[in-house]
Amino acid sequence: MTATARPPVRNATPTPEGTTPHIPENATIVVRNLSKWYGDVVAVSDVTFGIEPGVTALLGPNGAGKSTTLEMITGLLAPSAGDIRILGKAPRGDVTLYRQVGLVPEQETLYPFMTGFEFVRLNAILQKLPDPDQAAARALDLVELRDAADRPTRGYSKGMRQRTKIAAALVHDPQVLLMDEPLNGTDPVQRARLIDLIIRLGREGKTIVVSSHILHEVERFADRILVIARGKLAAAGDYHTIRDKIDEHARAVRLRSNDARRLAAALVHEPFTLAVRFEQSTGSEPPGIIVETSDVRAFYRNVPRIAQREQIRLLEVSALDDSLASVFSYVVGR
Repeated sequence: MTATARPPVRNATPTPEGTTPHIPENATIVVRNLSKWYGDVVAVSDVTFGIEPGVTALLGPNGAGKSTTLEMITGLLAPSAGDIRILGKAPRGDVTLYRQVGLVPEQETLYPFMTGFEFVRLNAILQKLPDPDQAAARALDLVELRDAADRPTRGYSKGMRQRTKIAAALVHDPQVLLMDEPLNGTDPVQRARLIDLIIRLGREGKTIVVSSHILHEVERFADRILVIARGKLAAAGDYHTIRDKIDEHARAVRLRSNDARRLAAALVHEPFTLAVRFEQSTGSEPPGIIVETSDVRAFYRNVPRIAQREQIRLLEVSALDDSLASVFSYVVGR
């Protein structure tokens, strides 16, 4: 998986020092100097990491290179350069390896004319399992979809389709499970149960890789986090390591209350406040304020106290960068 020449990189940013993680001896997935480019466009640039059993999150904003990285790890996409090993084997061309790997793609991959049971059973047949019916039933039980298993998938909600894809990926009980934004479209109850399933599979010793663009979501299930930004590995560590790295930088927070002007006036005098600006009022909702803070932890600790002191009722406190679209500019030092 090498190339004799590589195209010029547009808007490339060097990987910050210290962000290439140590590859553990028990790593199930090993990626070295992985790159993918399309003409002059670089999707993934010189990424190296190791993933051990447990749950690892591949975290980054949309377009960061997460899906491309997962597709190369599974062997669906050939790298332009670099080397990949899963359980010590190269993923492309080794059919036996697919018996130990499950993939939940972000794209819809269901046949609408099939029932959920038929689709999962088809995957069991393709994996040449001795009892496809039993395997399909077990996988559907894992994602709590047995009640709807006999309905055509064309009538499934987005969350039900996601759970069907997960069941299909789990039907052969793989040692490695790669999941691309698996929680998209799920309701809060479905999300909580899928997170419990992901945690349980990780504790059983399986290697689970879950891509996501939502930091607080990842906090709930990931043992380790690999941050991908603009095709490069920007940071690696546990949730607290990543959170600390982000919290070193200024953050923007939206506040809505029953008295925006008085709240803004009170916050202006706080040492952790860098700037305050007003949003335009929309419809019947009261106008909000955007506060840039130099210490997000102190901000969240003190805002309720300030509101209580000023007898202001808080209606909303939300970080503008929870989607990570702006957080990653901080992580990579832009």
